[in-house]
Amino acid sequence: MSHGEDIRVECNGPVMTITMDRPDVLNALDPPAHRKLAEAFDRYGADDDLRVAILTGAGEKAFCVGSDLKVRADMGGDDMPETGFGGIAERFDLTKPVIAAVNGHAIGGGLEMVLACDLAIAVPNAKFGLPEVRVGLAASGGLHRLARQLPMKHATEIALSGQLFSAEKALEYGLVNRVVDTDALMPTTIELANVLLAGAPMALRATKQMMLDGLGKPSLAAAFGAEYPEYEAMLSSEDAIEGSAAFLENRKPIWKNR
Repeated sequence: MSHGEDIRVECNGPVMTITMDRPDVLNALDPPAHRKLAEAFDRYGADDDLRVAILTGAGEKAFCVGSDLKVRADMGGDDMPETGFGGIAERFDLTKPVIAAVNGHAIGGGLEMVLACDLAIAVPNAKFGLPEVRVGLAASGGLHRLARQLPMKHATEIALSGQLFSAEKALEYGLVNRVVDTDALMPTTIELANVLLAGAPMALRATKQMMLDGLGKPSLAAAFGAEYPEYEAMLSSEDAIEGSAAFLENRKPIWKNR
């Protein structure tokens, strides 16, 4: 397998699907794959015609099991893009939605990528976990997202035990939105993407920015009082006018993303 040529990007109208296509190593990522994922998310964020991204893995065994340690050892260093593991873990300015279609195990950095996505749908056989402590490491950035998304006792047990847990347990924790049969994974994910596409693009971006940036404020009052550029842009947009007009005229809105 030639490095850097194992990340597939497909665009179907406003939906970009990014597939980690390294099933022979359970979709573990090498440095070129990290960079190519970062480039894909760069493109997604910059292209106004793209409104929803789906991130998945090839095969039925794994979504992603972290870094390809053999390649890292061969190449040396920790060649990671500025936007973190998989080009998404430390991408804090992406205001468009990303859905994880978890086709198999999401372990280590793979779980970190799921945590970095806004929504997630998993198959029943998927296992999740941060096993780093069992090999003498800490899970790094994954810990910060985990502690913000799960109740602290659950997050602490996952992080300190290093044990894997099931898709049903991930659903119970609120880590994934749904668990569906393998053959229903992509149809269900695309259906969810279409639900998102029914909303106004600028409203979706404003909503995501307000929710995520607001969480970082020191208090609820500070979150209410903060300025959110995507929200301000939305208020003066043509789509805001179109939404009200469509409601009054009892018709579907036609979004222009402006």
